[in-house]
Amino acid sequence: MTTRTHADRLLDVTTIFHERDVPDFPRGAEILARFPDAERVEVLSHQAIPGLYGNEGNVEDWVRNKRSVLVLGTKKSLTARPNGRSSDFIAPSTSNGCAMACSYCYVPRRKGYANPITAFVNIEKILGYLERHAGRQGPKTVPNQCDPVDWVYDLGENGDCSVDALVSDNVRDLVDLYARLDGAKASFATKFVNRDLLGWDPRGGTRVRFSLMPQEMSKKLDLRTSRIAERIAAIDDFVEAGYEVHLNFSPVVVHKGWKAEWAELLEQVADGIGEKAKAQLACEVIFLTHNEQLHEVNLGWHPQGEEQLWRSDLQQRKRSESGQWNVRYKSTWKRRWVDELTAMIGETLPTCRVRYAF
Repeated sequence: MTTRTHADRLLDVTTIFHERDVPDFPRGAEILARFPDAERVEVLSHQAIPGLYGNEGNVEDWVRNKRSVLVLGTKKSLTARPNGRSSDFIAPSTSNGCAMACSYCYVPRRKGYANPITAFVNIEKILGYLERHAGRQGPKTVPNQCDPVDWVYDLGENGDCSVDALVSDNVRDLVDLYARLDGAKASFATKFVNRDLLGWDPRGGTRVRFSLMPQEMSKKLDLRTSRIAERIAAIDDFVEAGYEVHLNFSPVVVHKGWKAEWAELLEQVADGIGEKAKAQLACEVIFLTHNEQLHEVNLGWHPQGEEQLWRSDLQQRKRSESGQWNVRYKSTWKRRWVDELTAMIGETLPTCRVRYAF
């Protein structure tokens, strides 16, 4: 009997919605050939698919759509937005959406009641834009929290690049680009261990940020992702393969006993990685921000997770720039909790630089 892998369980594409010109792009033709048995449905725009986005009834099929639906289109607007936290710039995305189902993910807030992967097939245009943008920056003369030497470009703002690599070679093309670009580095966060990436040749030009949280909380919120122990076990292998590896301690979810669980997680990291990985290690610490609209969506498919994410006793409301209501931990408590967790990191992982924490 054939054993199904995690990747097999993540994606079993039976329907592909695609813009009309997708088959004319080499990458589009490659992706369509990768899923030859999938039904193909031509649409005018990847952003407006009748019956998929905006259909409240799809909430009940939240995970099924992630597994079985793929959307293909072209990226129309190319902009590298300044960032300054995790990266110097947010690269124009080569995808959005995800086959995994983390219940705190912010991407579905803008997409409605379904969030499968959308992959963009005009990769050559995106690669050309990024190379020209990096060339215009010149050398980084002032070190910052993103990197002391290179301009850092975040590749996976709206998805997970390790999962995207199951769909197309877009991510590999990006890793190859930054392997040869002087003065520029790619970066992406991931919750999925895709060991196919170990066969690539990043040459230090790509930073992989493994997202970690205590396993018991991950079981409740990180649906369809790699286990925390598997992510930690992959760190040394990715360092050996030529990647820079950092950690995302994110999101930090406050509940009874949370500090003890994080202390245990930090010990697991300290005991589970070698000295070479520790010497280059850095991290980001991000406490949970949740969203009122996403809370309502989640109640339709995973209400158990909302018991941890929606805590009116601990949180305060704040209107976002887009006009939506977000909730985050009350500021006076959160400042203390940030200090406590960063102190724990300093004690257990003394070589791990905290790049930022909020």
